Amino acid sequence: MAQAKLEGRRIAILATDGVEQSELTGPREALDKAGASTTLVAPKGGTIRAYQHDKKGQEFTVDVTLAEARAEDYDALVIPGGVMNPDQLRQDAQAVRFVKAFAAAGKPIGAICHGPWLLIEADCVRGRTVTSWPSLKTDLRNAGANWVDREVAVDQGLVTSRKPEDIPAFSAKLIEAIGEGVHAHAGAGAGSAQYSSAATGAGSSSGGASKTSGGSSKTDYGSSSKNSFGSQR
Repeated sequence: MAQAKLEGRRIAILATDGVEQSELTGPREALDKAGASTTLVAPKGGTIRAYQHDKKGQEFTVDVTLAEARAEDYDALVIPGGVMNPDQLRQDAQAVRFVKAFAAAGKPIGAICHGPWLLIEADCVRGRTVTSWPSLKTDLRNAGANWVDREVAVDQGLVTSRKPEDIPAFSAKLIEAIGEGVHAHAGAGAGSAQYSSAATGAGSSSGGASKTSGGSSKTDYGSSSKNSFGSQR
């Protein structure tokens, strides 16, 4: 596999406190190795705390806040799992609108484990074949998805996996999907006209624990709502 397969591609990784550490670091390392520039986007600045199942893990530096981030500055989106992480994000209006913008533009989206909870909230799974942590099966089917039990499911740029053990397959298919570029199937209910923009931004820079994204023109995706974490898987 060519190391620079994704050279010049900018990838947003959307996460907050409670993110499953391996599901953040594993795909990110694979994307970086493939030549992409990854940016950690979160509702707040500073750092977020990862978890390793039910134990506290490392803290990770946030590169760009949701208030600053613009979907048009990125080529793809990754949503790691961990129960607390997507459970908070799906209640955050900024996060939901950010996801909708990627779906409306037909850009590749990868979500693993409990990450598809956020896809449900953004109405991105209707008519799509997806997988997830098993406890999300009914939620996804009720949202109109075709749920399957396999290590990775790919549907027109939407890449999903079940658990940390699936990370190698998830990362490989995600890299393929990003390499293919924009896909014709926009997320159901995403509303492409509402979330598209002609503005361009500086994007992100790769390398190191802390990266920054520039651009003076920014889109506010709405006010966020915060809540308690709940229980961790």
